[in-house]
Amino acid sequence: MEAPSAYTIESIKEQGIKWTELKNEIKKVIVGQDAIIDRIFLGLLCNGHILLEGVPGLAKTTLIKTVAKAIGLSYQRIQFTPDLLPADLVGTLIYNPKNQEFQVKKGPIFANIILADEINRAPAKVQSALLEAMQEHQVTIGDTTYPLDEPFLVLATQNPIDQEGTYRLPEAQVDRFMFKLIVTYPKFTEEKDIVAKALNPQDVNTILDKAAITAGQKLVKDVYIDDKVIDYILQIVFASRNPKDYKLDDLAPMIEYGASPRATLALTSAAKAHAFLKKRHFVLPDDVKAIAADTLRHRLLLTYEAEAENISTDYLVQKILQAIPAP
Repeated sequence: MEAPSAYTIESIKEQGIKWTELKNEIKKVIVGQDAIIDRIFLGLLCNGHILLEGVPGLAKTTLIKTVAKAIGLSYQRIQFTPDLLPADLVGTLIYNPKNQEFQVKKGPIFANIILADEINRAPAKVQSALLEAMQEHQVTIGDTTYPLDEPFLVLATQNPIDQEGTYRLPEAQVDRFMFKLIVTYPKFTEEKDIVAKALNPQDVNTILDKAAITAGQKLVKDVYIDDKVIDYILQIVFASRNPKDYKLDDLAPMIEYGASPRATLALTSAAKAHAFLKKRHFVLPDDVKAIAADTLRHRLLLTYEAEAENISTDYLVQKILQAIPAP
């Protein structure tokens, strides 16, 4: 890959400042959650969808709504329930007796940012309809295919799978998410700030628009990544598939399936976007380490033995990062 031009380097610095301003605007409403906000930015810059897991009441919906307002994009929240139908998501054909024709009524999926709330409560047919939208950026109503607006980002929330009425998402669908983020309880001081902001709410201004996001996406593609860093990413992914080849014999009995090639592509593009947000025109191994857990935790399938011993995929990712030397 060729090194970026002087114009591109300067543009990355200028755009990076705007994204910092965007984060500061969002933090007028959202307390803490810095890493979550950064990952949502990465998803926007890489056209990658995000899965957020956490118990109810952690402001996941408020965060996503605030981000949508600050970047001036259309937003729709869809509550996933066991009786949800694909037509409730993508839309349907309605018969008009006046002209004796069927007319298309588009569903809530036709927005830039979709909050798929409690995604793991919906049936398989709805998951399948959402999968087409996520992967192809299009939906099919009747015999006609309709493109979705760009940028298109699905931010799905799920409750921990041991809660009542939840179902484990299919591996094929989970793999479509660029990141899986764990939303945790705020710290004592953060929760005090949450109370203060609730008592004195502030309006969020629009900082970026579609054109700025599109410009950011193009600049991310121009961020330089060295072959040594690409090899580093490949070694991390291959170590998840064949731990013994990387002297990680103790991990082999814990991993049923390793990360897919989609994980390699996600790590590469997310590392470039991470460098962009740091106002850098080149990728460092630290960029890869920063996003490795969020990119891989949902892509490693544990064995029954590992689950029985409560081994987490985060633990496995950290072990792999410790074993693979950074260039």
